[in-house]
Amino acid sequence: MRSESPGARAWRRFKANRLGFWSLVIFCGLVAVSLFAEVLSNDRPLLVRYQGAFYVPLVHDYPEKTFGGDFETPTDYLDPLIKDRITHGGNWAIYAPNPYGPSTLNYFAELPNPAPPSKENFLGTDERGRDLLAQLIYGFRLDVLFGLALTAIGVVIGVATGAVQGYFGGRTDLAFQRFIEIWGSMPELYLLIIFSAIFAPSVGLLLVLLSLFGWMGLSDYVRAEFLRNRQMDYVRGARSLGVRNGRIIWRHILPNSMTPVVTFLPFRMSAAILALTSLDFLGLGVPPGTPSIGELLSQGKANLDAWWISVSTFAALVLTLLLLTFMGDALRDALDPRKADQ
Repeated sequence: MRSESPGARAWRRFKANRLGFWSLVIFCGLVAVSLFAEVLSNDRPLLVRYQGAFYVPLVHDYPEKTFGGDFETPTDYLDPLIKDRITHGGNWAIYAPNPYGPSTLNYFAELPNPAPPSKENFLGTDERGRDLLAQLIYGFRLDVLFGLALTAIGVVIGVATGAVQGYFGGRTDLAFQRFIEIWGSMPELYLLIIFSAIFAPSVGLLLVLLSLFGWMGLSDYVRAEFLRNRQMDYVRGARSLGVRNGRIIWRHILPNSMTPVVTFLPFRMSAAILALTSLDFLGLGVPPGTPSIGELLSQGKANLDAWWISVSTFAALVLTLLLLTFMGDALRDALDPRKADQ
């Protein structure tokens, strides 16, 4: 009978942890849904049939005159007049399930902003009149994609620096350690404040600045694994056969040193999401007007009577972090060498 590979055993143990496995399924499902945010939440119809012709407002701007309006300006599809023209008299339009975009202002709302949940806005509106559900959908996508990008960059830099330190050791290791001590002592928050005052705020700038510091914690774990594995017999055997250092690192030591990297991935992503949320809450994050969970939390703090803003945003953030935490716990148990025989 064919023996089970270590990867297959780890996956079987991961699936046995029902909480972690279903957290992975739910999280991947939420991420997949958020990638189609424009289809789920948009103030433009997905498809319009007007006077025998088809239009796709989701991907193309049409002037108001196209649908019987009076102006050449872009069409406001929430305008009752336009909405009546494209949905009656043999015409029809397919709207998104939530007919609001992240920056849509409902000028025809009956209640002042921030407005509580209603049949028009399922989760209510924020202080600017934007739909809260649309803000959460787009904000969740931004935070998750930012967390994935920051985690990927941190893993690449952390693994590379940790591998070099652990494999070569000696003066190379000492030089890297002194550099990390100096680099880690730099005031990250002050640097963010300085750069946000000099440059226009953007997601790319935040990604670069946070990537400069986010790799150091993982580098220590990889360095420790390489220091241990470089003394193994299979590494000594490869050296005696004349295998190059790069090939030994890539083919022999790295695959056996990835356990801490994989285990900490969900926790590092949680930290990345929290970092972006905290900076947005302080006003040092993404540009104004960009849908953001941190900015919604700041609005909730400034509008305590509008409870729906704080409750909805906090629930979305807590759910995201809980799913990542459960996934991390399940990964840690699945890759635990003490459970390798289970």
